[in-house]
Parts: sequence; structure tokens; C-alpha cells
Amino acid sequence: MKAKTLRWLGAILQLKGSVMKSIYRHILWCGAFGFLISLLYHFDKPVSQPILGSVIPSIVLGLLLVFRTNTAYERFWEGRKCWGSIVNNVRNLARQIWVSVEEISPEDKENKITALNLLAAFAVTTKLHLRGEAVNRELEDLMPSTKYRKLKIMNNPPIEVAFWIGDYLQQQYNRNCLNSYQLTSMQELLNNLVDNLGACERILKTPMPLAYAIHLKQLLILYCFLLPFQIVESLGWWTGLISALVGFTVFGIEAIGLEIENPFGYDANDLPLDAICETMKRNIDDLITLTPNARSHQDSSIHHLPSN
Repeated sequence: MKAKTLRWLGAILQLKGSVMKSIYRHILWCGAFGFLISLLYHFDKPVSQPILGSVIPSIVLGLLLVFRTNTAYERFWEGRKCWGSIVNNVRNLARQIWVSVEEISPEDKENKITALNLLAAFAVTTKLHLRGEAVNRELEDLMPSTKYRKLKIMNNPPIEVAFWIGDYLQQQYNRNCLNSYQLTSMQELLNNLVDNLGACERILKTPMPLAYAIHLKQLLILYCFLLPFQIVESLGWWTGLISALVGFTVFGIEAIGLEIENPFGYDANDLPLDAICETMKRNIDDLITLTPNARSHQDSSIHHLPSN
């Protein structure tokens, strides 16, 4: 019970991942302005104006903030679903390639390993593309050097990687290492990867409408400006503290929406894309160490063929 209480207190006081750094100036401004109004009221200045509470009803501002936060969270959750789908499709496609593609010549296994590494490269290039970063050494070990150099000059690297994977699948079909049903199934998984890339790009390139964001900020500032005039008569010297608490609440909610509406960056509240990509790499490395039963039985039968 004590450990749970300490964790609870630690979560309250934690700064990493919170929006305090981005709103503390607003909080101080609200508290200072509220203290100024209470000081003027103390010297009998006509600053008490409860009627100002009807200028911006609290329920209207609350609904706007709820809509802002819900919209941002929908973007965050849609981004997480897209990356969950990328993980599942990469795993399924890697498994199907490793099990289904027949190995006719000695270099076929190496080509399959290259194709599987390209699946991990698709995830990494998608991550870099969404972050607006150039192709880097993180991809150098996942593909041949010729492809790596080619990728560095592409405008949309994930599309190029998807093209290479699709080209590999078509080559294996032409060599009769895949049948038409297997090719169709794998191409569908590859199409799903490209669809997920497009969904992430839609989130990235469709920000909150500027007019809505500006109007909400204007209402927040106006509300916090008028609040001390409404409450100073009943709260007196507590006006500054209550104004700061209200500022912490409303500006914090707005800052949370700003924090999570683009979930592909490096912030503590963004999606852990680096960890997700590392997980896919490990999954593919583990898969490469496995030998499908069909192939092991085939190798065993060839090994036991009677010699003439």
C-alpha cells in the first residue's frame, strides 16, 4: 500500500511527459494578474464585476476544450492503430515469404533474408519519413549498398522499399517459386503496408484547422483575463491562487491536445516508434533462425536418396 502511494505521489510530481513546461508561464501570468486585481480591490478600486461571468460561459469553453482534446486523441489513437497494423502485416508477410517461397538455387535463401530485412527497412523508412528525417545508417544493415544509395535520393523512401519487396515477390512467381494464390495473399499484405503509410501521412499533413486553434487560444486568454474580476469580491486575497489554478486547468487541457495531435515525434507522449521498429527487427531475426518443417523434410529426403 505504501509503495502504491509513493508511485501515486511520484506520478503527480513527475515533470517528464507533463505539459507543465509549456504552460507554466501562462499559470504565472494568471496568478500575477489575479493578485493585482485583489490588490486593487483591497484599495477599494471598482474592479469587482461579477456580471463578466456571462461573457464566456464556462460550459461553452469546456465543450470547446473537450472537442479539442478528443480530436487530438483520435489522431493519436489512429496513428497507433496504423502502426499496430504495420507490425502485424510485416510479421505475416515475413512468415509467408520464409515458409512459402521455394529455394531452388543456393542463393535463394540469401535473397529471402534480404527480402525479410526489407520489411524491417519499410518500418524504419516509414518512421523516418513521418519525422521528416533523411535516410540514415539505421538502414545500412538492412539492405544491399546499392539499394541504400538509391534510397538516399528518393522523395518517399517507404514507397521505394515496398516496390522492391513487390518486385521480389513477382520474380519468385515468375520462377515458379510461388503460386498465384500465395502471390495474391502476399501482395495484399504489402498493399496493407502502403495503406497504413498513407493513413499516417494523412494524420501528419492534416493539422487542426488554424482558425479553430486561434479562436480557442483567444477565448482562453479572454476567459482567464475576465475571471479575477468575477471572483475577487468573494475570494479577496485568494483570487491570484484560484486564477492560477484555473489557468493550469484550461491551458493544460489545450496543451495536451497540442502534445498528442502529432504522435510521430520524439516527445514523451508520442508513439514509441523506435521501440516498435526494434521489435520488428528482432521478430525477423528470430524468424530467420527457424527452418520450416516442409523444407527440413525435403532436405532430409534428398540427403537419404540412394546413390547409384
